[in-house]
Amino acid sequence: MNLMNYVAYVFQQLFGYSETEATNLMLQVHHEGKAVVSCGARESMEIDVSKLHAAGLWATLQQDR
Repeated sequence: MNLMNYVAYVFQQLFGYSETEATNLMLQVHHEGKAVVSCGARESMEIDVSKLHAAGLWATLQQDR
């Protein structure tokens, strides 16, 4: 489990979200269990997942439908 402020901070640092955007994404994760924080080519997303894991966050890839 991670502190909510830490999760928002990671989103800001890794993906350049504003404090408001990062907080909204963190709240979505908190309430719904997931949020899309990055999208793009598979190789790029694998790197983003690795960065989230390195920060101690749980992350997975999901293909767009």
